[in-house]
Amino acid sequence: MELLFVVLGGAILGFVFHYALPDTDTRGVLLAPASGAVVAAIVWEALTWAGWPADGGWIWVAGLVLPGVVAIVVCRVAAGRRRARDSQHFARLVRSSS
Repeated sequence: MELLFVVLGGAILGFVFHYALPDTDTRGVLLAPASGAVVAAIVWEALTWAGWPADGGWIWVAGLVLPGVVAIVVCRVAAGRRRARDSQHFARLVRSSS
């Protein structure tokens, strides 16, 4: 049951960071929430297998902070790469038309 809550928390953090960070138009709406949910599930399961109790506070901190950090990184990297690729594609189109 706790896994469901932490995955939902990771997805919600991903949605929040998708809309809070700039360049929202350069990435898909589900990229950050999906990455947050996946990282939350992996972190939670890894820490559970490592013996961390589900009612401890640190597993919740790690299970919600790490997905948030990953969602921020994914948003930043995706926006930067998309802007660079769009510029390259535009330059190639301009060269080919002239």
